[in-house]
Amino acid sequence: QVQLVESGGGLVQAGGSLRLSCTASGSIFRINAMGWYRQAPGKQRELVAAISSGGSTNYADSVKGRFTISKDNAKNTVYLQMNTLKPEDTAVYYCATSDRVRAIAVQSNAYDYWGQGTQVTVSS
Repeated sequence: QVQLVESGGGLVQAGGSLRLSCTASGSIFRINAMGWYRQAPGKQRELVAAISSGGSTNYADSVKGRFTISKDNAKNTVYLQMNTLKPEDTAVYYCATSDRVRAIAVQSNAYDYWGQGTQVTVSS
């Protein structure tokens, strides 16, 4: 089993920045692809950014140029740097990891473990 714990969420004004962290514990040797998802009230969960085991990345069009996903293998942690935040970025953000997929995973069913989520609220 892998446990994921997110941190770094909060309230920020539009135009501001936040950095989310997701630290894995447990059977971390099973970690391959990782991703950040978000879910706003009344909306479906959507992929924000994904990173492969080799470090390749993929972003939703809505966050390209503003968000950056990265990871520190030594710390078993994946990050989401969010800049120029907009009110429409308000959501609960979840990290996820797969123990089956090493490449970039864009489908939610590719992920096997999920964190509990962290709230990001962007005020206008």
